[in-house]
Formats: sequence, structure tokens, C-alpha cells
Amino acid sequence: MSEESIKICQSCAMPLNDPNLWGSNADGSKNEDYCLYCYNDGRFTTEESMEEMIESCVPHTSHNNPWPDDATAHKAMHEIFPKLKRWQNRV
Repeated sequence: MSEESIKICQSCAMPLNDPNLWGSNADGSKNEDYCLYCYNDGRFTTEESMEEMIESCVPHTSHNNPWPDDATAHKAMHEIFPKLKRWQNRV
């Protein structure tokens, strides 16, 4: 599977390979851009800065899930997050 075909949440970069992980729009339909943890009922579940989002995601993505440690996770997220739809106009 090529990297381009991997769908990720456009807020936290979580892989969205299962439709059960997709967020929901205000009308109850699935939103394929965002995960259920970031987007529910047509709005973001939290109002936070990109930096705050990175801080809350690091514990879930370090320790070889997929990055080996917090520093590597921080570095990777600082490269990925500015390219995500939610953060593009807010950075």
C-alpha cells in the first residue's frame, strides 16, 4: 500500500483505515476527513492550538506506536500537522 493511499485524520493524523473511526457531520453522516475523537456532530470536539493537539497526541504515538520516543513523535508531528486541513490556515 502506498503512503498516498493511507487516509489520515486531518486534525490529529490518526490512520482512518476503518470507517468506524470516522467523525460525524451535523446531519449524522460520516465525515471521512476527521476521526471521531476530533470531530463529532459537525464540529471539532476540542478547541485547541496545533501545539496543544501535538502535546495531547504524543503519548499515543510514542513508544513504537509508531515513533520510538516522545522527541521523535514531536519532530514528526511538527512536520505533518501543518499540512493537515485543520491546521493549514491556523499556523
